[in-house]
Amino acid sequence: MAALDAEVTRVRAYVDEMRAKGRPAREFACPSSIDGLGEGLPVRVGPGANPGIILRGDTFVELGSPDAGSCAFVLWTDSPSLVRDGRVTLIGPDIQETPGASLPFGQILLAGGKDLGPEEHQSLWQAQYVADQVEGYMVKSSSRSMWSRVSKDAAAKGFSFETLGRSLMLIFRTTVPKVEAMEAVFITSSKEDVLLLDDIAATVQKVGSKIVKETWKSKGYDLDCSLDCSSCHDKEVCDSIRVIAARSKDRGDSDTADRA
Repeated sequence: MAALDAEVTRVRAYVDEMRAKGRPAREFACPSSIDGLGEGLPVRVGPGANPGIILRGDTFVELGSPDAGSCAFVLWTDSPSLVRDGRVTLIGPDIQETPGASLPFGQILLAGGKDLGPEEHQSLWQAQYVADQVEGYMVKSSSRSMWSRVSKDAAAKGFSFETLGRSLMLIFRTTVPKVEAMEAVFITSSKEDVLLLDDIAATVQKVGSKIVKETWKSKGYDLDCSLDCSSCHDKEVCDSIRVIAARSKDRGDSDTADRA
C-alpha cells in the first residue's frame, strides 16, 4: 500500500460530495495508450510545444489566480486498480463556456503503477507543471496551487479540460514509464469548492516532503524539501546535483550517477 492511498479515498469522497451538492459534473473517457492519448489532440504536446509566454491580452481563460483560488496536487499509488484509467472528471464550467473569465481552479492528478515507488515521487510532482509542453497552455506560478492561462489561439482550436487532461496523461506516461493508469479531476465550480481541497493538499505535501527528504538522504544529502522549488533555499544545491548526475550519465559513469 502506497503512502498516499488514503488520500485517493478522500478525493473520491470529495467528488461525491460535490455531486451531492448539485455541482455540474461531467466525465470524459480518454484513451489509455500513449499513442491514443496523442491522437486527435487539437494542440501540440511535447517539449517546446509552447515556446512563449501567454500575455494577458492573448489569454482566453485564466485559471487559479490568487483572487480566484487554486489547489493542485498529484497522488500516486502502486495499486493501479485504484485509478480510473483515462477518466477526466470536470466539476464546474469548461474552458469553451467561459471566454474572458478568471476561474477558480482545482487540479488533482492520480497516477497508478505496480512498480511506482518513492523514487518516482519527485518526477511525478514536477510533471504536473507541464513547463513548455502544451501548446497554448502556460502555468504562470505554482506553490501547492496552479495559476495558469489558456491562450485565445488554443481555445480557437478547441482546447478544453478534456484536452488538458489528455495532455497531462500523455506527459506523465512519457516522463515516468512506470505509470500504467492516469486519471484527472478538475474543479472550476467555485473558490469555496476548491478551498475544500486544502486539507488533502496539506497532507499530500507533508507526505511528499518526507518522501523527498528520505530519498535524498539515502543518496547522502540531508535536504529539507517542501516540493516548492521556486521558494526553496536548497534549490541551487538540487540543481547542481542534477547537473552532476546528468553529466555523469552522459559519460557513462554509473557509479557517480547513482551517488547523485
